[in-house]
Amino acid sequence: MHMVATPNRRMQQVLKASMGLTAAYVLATFLFGLKAHSLALISEAGHNLSDLLAIVLSYVAVYFQGRPATDEKTFGYQRAGVLAAFVNAATLVVLSVWIAVTAIQRLSSPVAVQPEIMMEVAVAGVLMNGTVAALLWKFSGDVNIRSVFLHMLGDTLSTAAVIVGGAAILFTGMSWVDPVLSLMIAVMILWSSVGILRETLNILLEGTPRNLQLGAVRLAMQSVQGVLDVHDLHIWSLGAQSHALASHVTVAEMPASECTSILTEINCRLRDRFHINHTTIQFETTGCETTHGCSSPPEPEEVGAHDHHHHGHSHSH
Repeated sequence: MHMVATPNRRMQQVLKASMGLTAAYVLATFLFGLKAHSLALISEAGHNLSDLLAIVLSYVAVYFQGRPATDEKTFGYQRAGVLAAFVNAATLVVLSVWIAVTAIQRLSSPVAVQPEIMMEVAVAGVLMNGTVAALLWKFSGDVNIRSVFLHMLGDTLSTAAVIVGGAAILFTGMSWVDPVLSLMIAVMILWSSVGILRETLNILLEGTPRNLQLGAVRLAMQSVQGVLDVHDLHIWSLGAQSHALASHVTVAEMPASECTSILTEINCRLRDRFHINHTTIQFETTGCETTHGCSSPPEPEEVGAHDHHHHGHSHSH
C-alpha cells in the first residue's frame, strides 16, 4: 500500500520568505565585511550563505515530500528532508573548520578592522536571523526544518557576539577580538551540526530510532494474549516523524480469523505506545533460525530453502 504525504504549503511559504531575507543579508554582510576588513563579518557571510543553501535544500525537500507515492517510490519521498538535513549538517562541519583555520591565521597576522561597520551590519543580522528563526520554530519538529532552524538560531547568537566584539574593538582597540569571535562562531556551528549529522545518518542507515528501545517494543508485543514469541524484529524511520516495523510473531495453531484480534491488539499497542503506524507482521506457528533475536540473512543459495517463511504476511498501516 502506498504511503501518501500531504504537502505543507505554510512551510513552503516560510521557507520562501527565509530565502529572500537570507540572500539579501549574505550580500550585505560580505560587502560590508570586505569594507571593514572584518573576518567575523566575512565569516558571517559564509555562514549565512550556507544557511541560504540549507533553506533552498529544505524547500526542495519539502516539495518532494509533498509528492504522492508511486509504484517505483512506494514510500514516497519522505527521506528527501532527511537527506537535505544531512547535506546541510555536513556542509556546516566543513564551514566551521574553514572559519577556525582562517581565524587562527588572523591571530598570528592581525588585521585592523572597522568596528562601527561591524556593529551596524550585525544589528541588522540579529533582526533578520531572529525573524527567520522565529518563523521556522513552529516547524522545528521536522529534522529537515530543525537543521535550518538551528542554522538561523546559531546565526542570531553569533551575530549578537559580533556586536559585542565590535564594541570591544571600538573601545579598546584590540583587533584580536575579531578572530577570537570567529573561533567561537566556528565552535557553535560545529556543535549545532554534529547532532543533526548523527540523527540523519542513523535514519539513512535504517538504524533503530533513537527514541525507541527495541527490547521495550518486543516486550509490548509479547505481552499480547496469544503471542508466544516475537523475533526478526526490525524498526526503522521512513522520515524524521514516521517509523516502520517488520517482525515475525509466533502464535499457536488457530484459524486465520482468530489471528485478526491478535494483530489488531499488537498494532494498537505499537501505535499508542510507540507511535509506529506502518507495520508488516508475519504470523508463524513455529520459529525460524535467529541470531541475537533477529533472523540471520540467508545466503544466496539458500533463498529457496527460506521461502516458506514468507507466506501469509499480515500488513497494517
